Amino acid sequence: MRRFRAILFDLDGTLADTLADLANAVNHALITLGCSPHPLPAYRYFVGDGARNLILRALPADKSTLAEEALELMRVYYDEHCFDQTRLYPGVSEMVDELHRRGITQAVFSNKPDLFTKRMVSHYFPHAHFAIVRGQLPHLPIKPDPTVALQIAAELKIKPSEWLYLGDTNTDMWTACAAGMFPVGALWGFRDREELIGAGAQKLVTRPEEVLHLF
Repeated sequence: MRRFRAILFDLDGTLADTLADLANAVNHALITLGCSPHPLPAYRYFVGDGARNLILRALPADKSTLAEEALELMRVYYDEHCFDQTRLYPGVSEMVDELHRRGITQAVFSNKPDLFTKRMVSHYFPHAHFAIVRGQLPHLPIKPDPTVALQIAAELKIKPSEWLYLGDTNTDMWTACAAGMFPVGALWGFRDREELIGAGAQKLVTRPEEVLHLF
């Protein structure tokens, strides 16, 4: 059995169910700008590729010039409401604790802006066992570009082939494959098994506790 020394987690849809708070923030921006809001299920396919792409997907095609204004409205609202409905998925906290007990290096990498990523991880994991928590930064490419994933591996001096990457979208699977990490799809997240397998997932898990069996 392949042995891994480290795990790289996506955040939204993998560690935490953030969908309702993200949807509410974007819908607030849309309504403020005179656009129609979207139902919650639509956001499963809007999220995952950073805040700007989220806004562009939500805005009507003829309103793309409002993207910057909408982005700022969303950020201000989300800053005040990002913990309203967001919760860790059942079993996630226990999984993280057990991986720490086993000596597995853990890190978080998200396309969510870095400030929100760090704030959310600190809130939900007050005694966090993460060696690195990194979100989207202006000077670095977002997933599926593997640059940041490879930087994290290099900083922690663990070869990419010794990392398991857990995520819930095609973007995550593409990132893992491009970085030479082992891609595992979280079926409790925002997307379905067909998307994950099609994007290169080598393993699918239905519950966080199943991740422990891979170490």
